[in-house]
Order: sequence, then structure tokens, then C-alpha cells
Amino acid sequence: MNGTAPRFDARLILLAPEDNCLIAAALLPAGETVEIEGERVTLAKTIELGHKVARRALAKEEKVVRHGASIGHVSAPVRRGEHLHTHNLESDYLPTYTHDAGHEFVPHK
Repeated sequence: MNGTAPRFDARLILLAPEDNCLIAAALLPAGETVEIEGERVTLAKTIELGHKVARRALAKEEKVVRHGASIGHVSAPVRRGEHLHTHNLESDYLPTYTHDAGHEFVPHK
């Protein structure tokens, strides 16, 4: 990258250099154009404040890295600038209640 820092829209936050997702620092409406590493990308869907955006294209099953740590994997191919959320991102963490074999989870009422 010529030794220069990557350029991002001011409404997108890169938490760590190795991350392959960015965080929306504002509501980003569908049809809005943002800059991701010098490339202008038109958003297909509205992205809520605090939600993740793909920094680059991701292949199915590829790990999503946020703040330098894997937080899950994509369940389908994702394009640069696409919203990363429960519709295409699966957690690699097990719910804590499954760790106790033989104990059934009963939600509080």
C-alpha cells in the first residue's frame, strides 16, 4: 500500500489493522456511497450505527475479524461494503448454557 494509511469514509471505523470489517459510526442509508480503502462503494442496505461493514469481499466460511479477534464466520459470500450481521454472520461461540452437559437451559420469566 505504498506505506500510506488506508483511506476510509469518516463514518467508518477500523478498530485494528488486521480487521476485515469496519464499524459504522453513523446511520448509513441504503444507496449512500462510502469510501473503503480508496474505493467508492454504494451501500445496498441501510447499516445501523455500530453495525459491521465488510472491509473487503469475504468468501463463505471465512472468519470475520473485529478488533484483531475472530468473532465468527460468514455463511454466504459477502461483497466489500456489505452489511455483516446475523443474516450472513454466524458466531463461532457456543452459548454458555450448553457447556454444562445434562443441564437444560430455562429462561427467566
